[in-house]
Amino acid sequence: MSNIGLFGGTFNPVHTGHIRLLKSVLDKMDFEKVIVLPDRIPPHKQAHNLVSGKQRFEMCRLAFEDMPSVEISDFELKRSGKSYSVYTVRHFKKLYPNDKLCFIMGSDMLLIFDKWYRYEEILSMATLVCISREDEDTTKKLREYAQKLTEKGGEVIVLDTPPMELSSSEIREKLRNSEDCSCYLPQKIVQYICENNLYK
Repeated sequence: MSNIGLFGGTFNPVHTGHIRLLKSVLDKMDFEKVIVLPDRIPPHKQAHNLVSGKQRFEMCRLAFEDMPSVEISDFELKRSGKSYSVYTVRHFKKLYPNDKLCFIMGSDMLLIFDKWYRYEEILSMATLVCISREDEDTTKKLREYAQKLTEKGGEVIVLDTPPMELSSSEIREKLRNSEDCSCYLPQKIVQYICENNLYK
């Protein structure tokens, strides 16, 4: 049985924080592969200045192309309606029935996980891998919350990773103001954004 990671997000745009985070997860866990899933319409946030799914897919492809265990999927982009994670997990559980699915998420998402649509079904199909990027008190809260989810029959792994003090919204603002973002974005993403006149 292999570990298959699912790493979803808006990736609007994908940035060096996403790349560092995923590399950290791959260093700490033994994955056969990690599937990166740009979402179509995120259910938990407003889609401000959301560029097309095709463009975000291509940016993810460029950002992760040097990581051989990572593949990019357009599954959520092809679905209609909001990108509820339960549908994604069901799909990949059918594709990999004999493997262990690991749903990778940030600490902010774990702390509201019991508000997610059909969250108990997700717990029954996949292990949650939570990235703790916060201070010690927040990490303690995460572990306590993870224990509650475990008591409901799920499995939750909390990984400590280096802080990712970046947000896509801040980067979009800098791009709108024509500020240099080369320290936040891989050069090939900067080039793609410029060539396609994105976030202006």
